[in-house]
Amino acid sequence: MSETGVRTTEPGRRRPARERLLAAAARRFYADGVTATGIDTITAEAGVAKMSLYNNFSSKADLVRAYLDARHEEWLALYRARLERAESPRDGVLAVFDAYADHAAFAYERGFRGCGLLNAAAELPAGDEGRTVVRRHKEEVERLIAGHLEELLPERPDDARTMAEHLAFLLEGAMARAGLEGDDSRLRHARAMAAALLDRL
Repeated sequence: MSETGVRTTEPGRRRPARERLLAAAARRFYADGVTATGIDTITAEAGVAKMSLYNNFSSKADLVRAYLDARHEEWLALYRARLERAESPRDGVLAVFDAYADHAAFAYERGFRGCGLLNAAAELPAGDEGRTVVRRHKEEVERLIAGHLEELLPERPDDARTMAEHLAFLLEGAMARAGLEGDDSRLRHARAMAAALLDRL
């Protein structure tokens, strides 16, 4: 996977138009913002005709939703890769933090700007379907943390849920600050704080 959330094809093979459009949209939406990125910019960068975009996506809103879905799947892949190395429920919780740091470490065109999902959601109007995609992602992240904590605290389900919410808030705050500061140091600090909290359970 690349920082665009699109799977790349074998070297020497041209990717299908849908993949190229989604990759171009992902680069531009993250670097420049959803509102500032027009269809002409995306098709030019993808090297396809405008009609090709509308053959693959019903509208710009449809393309934005596809981008958000791809970014969610990209993060999940990073989390699963981290989880494969986890040896305990504690490691599972920290794998969530590590996956966010891995996302922050991608070579973004204009540097790291924080959570691409939240950045996009901030530009979308209330009630937009794209905001629902972002909310579901954040809820899933908290559920993943909660699942690991429930394994860690099998006799304390209420504490596990409360701590999951606490750690999700810690992660979101760190991600927001990291995006403003343009590097992953806040995420690394948040991970250390989370590890210290887990060690006190």
